[in-house]
Amino acid sequence: MTTAPFTLLDAAGASRKPSAWSEAVLVLVDHRREYVDGKLPLTGMPGAVAECAALLALARRHGTPVIHVVHHGKAGGAFDPDSPYGAIIEGLAPAEGEQILPKGLPNSFAGTDLAARLQATGRRELIVGGFQTHMCISATVRSALDHGYRVTLVAGACATRDLPDPLGGNALTAAELHRVTLAALNDRFATVVAGASIWQE
Repeated sequence: MTTAPFTLLDAAGASRKPSAWSEAVLVLVDHRREYVDGKLPLTGMPGAVAECAALLALARRHGTPVIHVVHHGKAGGAFDPDSPYGAIIEGLAPAEGEQILPKGLPNSFAGTDLAARLQATGRRELIVGGFQTHMCISATVRSALDHGYRVTLVAGACATRDLPDPLGGNALTAAELHRVTLAALNDRFATVVAGASIWQE
């Protein structure tokens, strides 16, 4: 008899209720122009950017703390903070009082004071969106569990790109990679929701 697939979180009886804005911190990761019209354009960015904007609007409406995490790369590289493409995407810029956190690795906790900043809020839940799904989002969400945070990951507010198959098969499309990454994170590391509308229903 074949057993239907299940997640470890569901098997443990963990809550799948999306984080409440009154109890969470919104963490947006690498929402940079580089991913729109730079050297690393991602698939589905218009929709993902709109979802990030919707999350920001909800956070601001509810008085939820917001941390904007931005990757700082080498001068002349893809994430040069002084390059026009290193700027935060138009419409997603921090409002007064929202924090900006530079990072140098995919995991937003690594080599930064993100853990201390989150601890200072007194909140233990995160709502996360940003780029790329398989890279900085995956690394950050996995690390959030190690730091004791429950994560709600907004699928529509993330995007990625096609990747070659290291075993020589057909390239993985961005849609495939996005879906597989979200499924892996939903198993143990996060509750994955479709979009910001989940809080407006």
